[in-house]
Amino acid sequence: MKKEKIGVYICHCGGNISDYVDVKKVVEAAKLENGVFISKNTLFACSDSAQKEIADDITSNNLDSIIIASCSPKLHVPTFRGVAERAGLNPYNYVQVNIREQGSWAHSDDKEGATAKAIQLVKGSIARVRESKALEPIVIPAKNVVAVIGAGVGGMRSAIELANMGTDVYLIEREFFVGGRASQWGMLCGCEATGKEIVTKLYNEVISKKNITLFTGAEIIEHKGSIGNFELKVRIKPRRVTGNCNPEQLEKAIKVCPIEVEDEFEFGLKKRKAIYKNYDSEYPHTPAIDYENCTLCGDCVKVCDNIDLEQKEEVLNIAVGTVIANTGFDPYEPPKGEYAYNEISNVVTLQQFKRIIDEDNNKVLKFNGKTIHNIAYIYCVGSRQGEGGNQYCSRYCCTSAIHTSIRVKKKYDNINNFHFNRGIRTYGKQEIYYEESSKMGDIYIQSYEEGLPEVEERKGKTYVKVHDFLTFNKEVEAQVDLVVLITGMVPRKDNAIGDLLKIPKGRDGFFNEIHMKLRPVETVIDGVMIAGASQAPKNILETLNSSLAAASKANSILSKGKISLEPILASVDTNACEWCDKCTDACPFGAITQIDVDGKKVAKINISSCKGCGMCLPVCPTDAIDLSNFTNAEMESMIDALVAK
Repeated sequence: MKKEKIGVYICHCGGNISDYVDVKKVVEAAKLENGVFISKNTLFACSDSAQKEIADDITSNNLDSIIIASCSPKLHVPTFRGVAERAGLNPYNYVQVNIREQGSWAHSDDKEGATAKAIQLVKGSIARVRESKALEPIVIPAKNVVAVIGAGVGGMRSAIELANMGTDVYLIEREFFVGGRASQWGMLCGCEATGKEIVTKLYNEVISKKNITLFTGAEIIEHKGSIGNFELKVRIKPRRVTGNCNPEQLEKAIKVCPIEVEDEFEFGLKKRKAIYKNYDSEYPHTPAIDYENCTLCGDCVKVCDNIDLEQKEEVLNIAVGTVIANTGFDPYEPPKGEYAYNEISNVVTLQQFKRIIDEDNNKVLKFNGKTIHNIAYIYCVGSRQGEGGNQYCSRYCCTSAIHTSIRVKKKYDNINNFHFNRGIRTYGKQEIYYEESSKMGDIYIQSYEEGLPEVEERKGKTYVKVHDFLTFNKEVEAQVDLVVLITGMVPRKDNAIGDLLKIPKGRDGFFNEIHMKLRPVETVIDGVMIAGASQAPKNILETLNSSLAAASKANSILSKGKISLEPILASVDTNACEWCDKCTDACPFGAITQIDVDGKKVAKINISSCKGCGMCLPVCPTDAIDLSNFTNAEMESMIDALVAK
């Protein structure tokens, strides 16, 4: 039924609107429209007193719909839907009109024109709300189970907190060992703990929780469903090493293995065999065989009873309510020749340097058989590169580099540190590291982006030179024994899970949240959360905080056992649908499937996946799809009112 008792409220917005729009003229024009029962102006429609007045009008006059003409719907749709609900009016019989951004602000130089436009916008919305229908939220059951993808420190933290809140968790790690990047580091910035200590503590908590199921060597290969009821297919690779492997036999097996590959854990500084055991900071403490490089020659089987090369991979089907992607990052790998990397033997990355000093217990630092005294640190390698490169700042690098330089100076004798930087960013309490480094005698040399440092080798000696900003662009050169490239974070090279789950990415390639402040761990895919360094460069503390936020959000969605969804959804007229498949191509959320109705192929909308975006409507050649709250009747009547003279 068309609405006959419409309430219209025109907001002054404290002058933001009324300074450029004649609000009283808009009020009078609205009174003349069919179905308008009340037309008022208000100084601030969003104020408590104005909300109470609108609610009282709805109840005392039995209004069947309301229109608020004020600011952007992004700001106050939830506010006025709440007013309608409190007064007993269906919230979808309310329409927000934006006469601030689209009226007063857009035409601040033409008050008469701004007023005329505001009147037309209000008239259009009155015509629309006459056709509006009451909608009810869609309630679906939800499994209180979460899949956490990635078992680094962030993923383990999410899993533990979810388990503590009573949620069942599948913790899925693609590698054979958990711990992620943190397991590769020694002493960490900002705490008196090593990566091993943190990983060990988290792992022990994970395995102590009965409602956490940990899969290693596992990867999600297929998914379907939607929030509350995702169905995931998980492929699990066997370790091919079984039971409590005899240490002596294992050592023999590793020794006879003919395959050697670069050790990713050591960032290519060392080699490992195709059968390998983990480092002390990685768990579980069971060896594994590298699938990609093992030739199945069988030499290891001859000397070790606990190796089974016939083990087959498993595929499991699991059902979860939400998914948290906490897949971490990769350190930037400089191409050959960038700052002489892979051209001069004493040029290494920060991650390689940290592995070198973590494993060395001498009082004198040596690399490639040479004693190291002078170290050059070149900052922003892989960050702030301008056009064609990674333009973002990785944030953690400055602090990590300075913290490492302090450790080196305390650990070894006769070390001189030269920091070639483009501005130090040790934000927050991390500034204490910069102060400590400076007091220890470290030298900071700053350059412009267009005048980057140059690394040269002359007569067997390495030099770094740059035009120093702090000495008025004077060219400064240092002869050094080692060059350390301070590399930033980049998104995982192999992050197929993002494509599989359709997680959006930002311009920097990291996973993209809906809003960094208001919805910092949610994505546009309902039920899929992101956390940690998969969404932006973060240090360990920031990673843990976002992982806790993701866990809290997932639990709040699932803990009630049911989920209320927005009822603004597409619907299909099966009589008109001729199944041309154009709607499925247009839908960015995979919410449309084909079904058979009385022998006829037609489209079906998955209400759990549909976001009400309307992308499917214009491509339908038979006009078989409509969108609730934005129906053809509503839109056409609105257009007619807007163009009417």
